[in-house]
Amino acid sequence: MTTLTVTAAAARPRTHGRRRPVGLLAALAVLGVVVLASLAFGARDIAPADVLGALVDPVPGNPDHDVVLDQRVPRTVVGLVVGAALGLAGTIMQGITRNPLADPGLLGVNAGASLFVVLAITLLDLTSPGAYVWFALAGAALAAAVVYGVGSIGREGATPVKLALAGTALTAWSTSVITLVLLSDSDTLNSYRRWSVGSLAGRTTDMLLPLAPFLLVGLVLALATGRTLNLLAMGDDVARGLGQDVRLARVLAASAIVLLAGAATAVAGPIVFVGLVVPHLVRPFTGPDYRWILPYSVVLGPVVLVAADVIGRLVVQPGELEAGLVVAVVGGPALVAIVRHVKLAGL
Repeated sequence: MTTLTVTAAAARPRTHGRRRPVGLLAALAVLGVVVLASLAFGARDIAPADVLGALVDPVPGNPDHDVVLDQRVPRTVVGLVVGAALGLAGTIMQGITRNPLADPGLLGVNAGASLFVVLAITLLDLTSPGAYVWFALAGAALAAAVVYGVGSIGREGATPVKLALAGTALTAWSTSVITLVLLSDSDTLNSYRRWSVGSLAGRTTDMLLPLAPFLLVGLVLALATGRTLNLLAMGDDVARGLGQDVRLARVLAASAIVLLAGAATAVAGPIVFVGLVVPHLVRPFTGPDYRWILPYSVVLGPVVLVAADVIGRLVVQPGELEAGLVVAVVGGPALVAIVRHVKLAGL
C-alpha cells in the first residue's frame, strides 16, 4: 500500500509535466476561436471569410470591414488585455494571501478605483470612461497602499489574514462613501453606473496606450513571481528558511496586482469574478506550480472575458448585456462551487 502511494505521488508531477504544454497550446487554440467569435458576432453577424478579408485586405467603404476594424478589433484587443491583467492579478492575489476565494477586490483595488471615479465625476464633472482612467488607477494604488500599510502593523508583518481583513474593511468604508455620494447626486449616479457595471463596449485602444507602461511592468513583475509564490504557498516560515524575503516578495506581488488590476479597472470598470475563477480553471491542468499557473492565466483570463462579451452581444439582440453582468451571472454559481469544494487556507 505504501509503495503504491509513493508511486502515485511521484507520477503525479510527471503527469502534470506532460499535460502542461499540451494544455497551454489547447488554451491558445480556444483563445483563437473566442477572438474570431468576437470579431464575427454581434448585432451584425459577419462571416468568418469577411472577417479575415477585413484583417488581411480591407476594402474602404465596405460596411462589414468597417465594423470589424473600427469597432470589434479595438473592443477585442481591450478584452484581451483586460482579461489577461485580471487573470494574472487574481492568481497572484490568491497566491500571496493563500486564500482560494481571493480576487483583486480583496486588496481594495476595485473599491479605491470606484471611490476616486465617483469623486472625479462629482467634483470635476467628468463624463466619459476615458477621463476616469487616471483617477481609477490612482484610487486603486492608494487603496492597496493603505491596505498593505494597515496589514503590516504588528510584529508578524503583512500576513494573509491581516491583508484580507484590512482589504475588507477598506472596501466596506469606500462602499459607504460611494453610496452616500450617489444618493445625494443623481447626475453622478447616472454617469457612474455605466462605468461600474464593467463593460468592453465603447472602449478603444486609445484608452490602453497611456496605461501600457503600467500593464507591461505589471506583466513582468507578475510572471517573475512564480517561484516566489511557490515558496509562499508552503508558509512564511518555510519560505524564510529557504532564503525568501517574505516582506519584499509581498510588496512586489502587491505592486503587480495594483498595476494590472488598477489599469484593467480603469479601462473597463470593476469587472468581478474573472480574477477569482481563472486560477481555479487553470489548476487542474497545471497543478500547484505557479510558474505554470501564471502563463495559463494570461491565456484563460482573456478567454473568459471576451467570451462573456460575445455572449452579452448575442443574448439580447439587437441590444447587448455588458460583459461585467455576464461574468457576474456565470461567476455566482462558480463561486458557490468553489466554496463547496475548496477549504479556505488560514481563514
